[in-house]
Amino acid sequence: MVKAFIATLGRGKGTWGHVARLIQEVQWDQILLIGTEFTKQNFRPARDCAWLLINPRSGFETLKEAIKKAIPEAELYISLISGSGREHTALLSALRELGKDYKLVVLTGDGTKYY
Repeated sequence: MVKAFIATLGRGKGTWGHVARLIQEVQWDQILLIGTEFTKQNFRPARDCAWLLINPRSGFETLKEAIKKAIPEAELYISLISGSGREHTALLSALRELGKDYKLVVLTGDGTKYY
C-alpha cells in the first residue's frame, strides 16, 4: 500500500524542523503539506511535496472541505506538531467524515514513533 504523509505547517517556524526531518528520514510515497502561501515560500523540504494552500481566515467548513478533496488514497500518517488548532481540527474532521484510518507520526528521543 502507498504510504502518504500529511502535515499541517503553521506560521511559526519553530516546528518546521520536526516536519522537515519526518519528510527526510521516512520513505513516504506521497507527501501533502497543508499551509499558507507564506509557508510554501519559506519552508524548504528535502523532497518534492504536494501543497494544499489554505487561507487560515476561511470558515471552518471551507477549510475542512478543501482538505477532504486533497487527501490521497493511501495509508495515512499525519503530523500535527505544527499548525493551528483550527487546521488540526479541520484535518481530523475531514479524515473522520471520509472514514479514513490514520496513524500519528512523531519524532522522539528514541526515534520515529507511530500511534
